Amino acid sequence: MGLGERGMNGWLLLPGLQAGGFSPHEPINRNRRAFGAQSMNDIFDKIRKDMGPIGRHAKQSHGYFSFPKLEGELGAHMNFRGKPVLVWSLNNYLGLANHPEVRAVDAQAAKDWGMAYPMGARMMSGQTKYHEQLENELSAFMGKEDSFLLNYGYQGCMSAIEALLSRHDVLVYDSECHACMIDGARLHMGKRFVFQHNDMDSFDKQLESARKVVEGTGGGILVMTEGVFGMAGDQGKLKEIVERKAKYNFRLFVDDAHGFGMMGRDGRGTADAQGVQDHVDIYFGTFAKAMASIGAFISGPEDIMMYMRYNMRSQTFAKSLPMPIVIGALKRLDMIRTQPELSEKLWSITKALQSGLKNAGLDIGKTNSCVTPVYMKGGVPEATNVVVDLRENYGIFCSIVVYPVIPKGEILLRLIPTASHSMEDVQRTIDAFKEVHAKLTSGAYKSETIAAF
Repeated sequence: MGLGERGMNGWLLLPGLQAGGFSPHEPINRNRRAFGAQSMNDIFDKIRKDMGPIGRHAKQSHGYFSFPKLEGELGAHMNFRGKPVLVWSLNNYLGLANHPEVRAVDAQAAKDWGMAYPMGARMMSGQTKYHEQLENELSAFMGKEDSFLLNYGYQGCMSAIEALLSRHDVLVYDSECHACMIDGARLHMGKRFVFQHNDMDSFDKQLESARKVVEGTGGGILVMTEGVFGMAGDQGKLKEIVERKAKYNFRLFVDDAHGFGMMGRDGRGTADAQGVQDHVDIYFGTFAKAMASIGAFISGPEDIMMYMRYNMRSQTFAKSLPMPIVIGALKRLDMIRTQPELSEKLWSITKALQSGLKNAGLDIGKTNSCVTPVYMKGGVPEATNVVVDLRENYGIFCSIVVYPVIPKGEILLRLIPTASHSMEDVQRTIDAFKEVHAKLTSGAYKSETIAAF
C-alpha cells in the first residue's frame, strides 16, 4: 500500500511498513520504533523559534505597523489611535464602501433576507435566482460565456488553479504573482515554471521547458499572471503573452483583482484595456476592491465554468454567499456600469497624485495603474521611523512594505487613490512625502532598532 492510502481503522501506512508491524491501538509515541529511536520535536516549539519572515517582527509591530485599527466611517479620513488621519490604504477604489446608494441597498437586503439565507452549499441547498442573475450579469459585462461566484478572492483563486490542473499539466507563472496564486501553484501536483516578472525572454524560456514536459506527459500548459500587480502597480504584459498562444498552445489565467472596475471600458478590466479580453481563457475578479465588498468570480467558457461548479472543492463544499452580499454586488456592478463619474473621479485623483509625486522628485516606479508605490532607500528601522512620522506628525496613514517582500535596503510606501479622496488630500500628501523623503536622505530616521510607538 502506497503513501497516502489508508489501512484498516483509517491509519496511514507508509511504504515499507507492514500492517502488522505494530498495533494501531498502541499510543502514538510507541510508533517511534518503526522509524528509529530519535526524539520527537514539538511542532509548537518550532513555531516559537521561528515566527516566519514577516512574523519575526510581530512583537515590535503588532497593533501599529501590522494589524492596525482604523476607526470611523470607511473613507479617506478616519481615526488611528485616537487621532484623525488621511488614509491611503483602503482598496475602496470607486468610493463605494460608504456610498449612500450602496449603504441603502445593503441595509435593505440585510433586513429582507438576514445574513443566513441561503443555507448550505449551492450544489445542495444554497442556489438562488439572484446568485444566477449576478453570474449572468458578470458574464455579459466581461464578454464571457459564463461566470461562477466564489465566496472569497484568495481561497477562490487558489482553488480555481488547483481544479484546472492535473499532474500531467504544467503551470507557468510570473514571479510576482499574488500569494493566493502561489498557494494555488503549490497545490498543483505536476511541474511548474516561474518566469521573471514581465520578462518576455524569460517567459519564452519557461514556455519551451513546459512544452518539453507536456510532450512527454500528454498534458497541457496553463499560463498565469496578473492584470495589475498590487504592489508595484504595473500591468501584466497580457498582450505580449497572448501573442505567444498560437506557438505554444497554452491557456491563460488572469487574476485582475486590481483591474476589475478600474481598468478598461467602464471597468471591464486590464485585458480589455489592452485589447485582448477575448484571449483570456479564465478571468478572475474580486469584489473586495472596486466593489468594496467580499467574494469573487471567475469567467470563461460555459462548459469550463460548469466543470468548476462541480470540481472546485472550496466552493462545492462551502456555504453559499449570503443574500445581502449578492444583492449588494448586483447594485455595485450596476453602478460600475452606469456611473462612469466614479471611475473618472478615481483617475483624476490618481493622475494628480502620481504626477505630483514625480514632480516632487519621488520615485513611483513603473506603475501604469491606480496603485501608487513610493520607493525610498533604507532598512527596516528607517522605514518604521518614516511611518511613525507620517502617522503621528503629518496625519497620513499608508501601508509599508519592507524586506523580505521587497529587496533589502528598499522601502515601499503604497498609496491607493480612491474616488473618496480630494485634490486637497493629494496636495497635502505630496508635500508630506517630499519633506519625509528629505529627512530620510539626510539621515534623520537612522536607527538600529524598529521605532517604538
